[in-house]
Amino acid sequence: MTRARILRQQFTAIILAACLLMAAGVALAAKPAASIPADKLVQPADWAAKVTDGSAAATLTLHVGFRTMFDQAHIPGSEYAGPGNSGAGLQVLRERVVHLARDVPILIYCGCCPWDRCPNMAAAYDALVELGFTNVRAMVIENNFGADWVEKGYPVARTE
Repeated sequence: MTRARILRQQFTAIILAACLLMAAGVALAAKPAASIPADKLVQPADWAAKVTDGSAAATLTLHVGFRTMFDQAHIPGSEYAGPGNSGAGLQVLRERVVHLARDVPILIYCGCCPWDRCPNMAAAYDALVELGFTNVRAMVIENNFGADWVEKGYPVARTE
């Protein structure tokens, strides 16, 4: 084989690989949080009131963002359930809920970044719905957990 032909084949293989990676990226692109139905959304002030009066305890509250954020500050009584933007994170979520009744009330929240750019919420919501859960709600955190929860003086817990 000539050197030119080998280079052409390598170039073709690189272009093909790049196209496949781009296609995979499009297929795996995060669905926007705005895809969660409006009637399933909860505002932070409303949930903070439930945390304060104790009625939130009847709902499984799951943080579906990044572990470091959860450790720094989270809603009291909430559990870390893995980031919704990865297969491994969604597996943690599935394992947490697998034995629950499908009508148990669940609230998910993240707060890693502005709602319209959150890579975690829609995937976590969709995973729970696909598992058959019928009472899933999502907290809309417009900017981030610090600004929309902590700085407003709502109840906070920290991981020791």
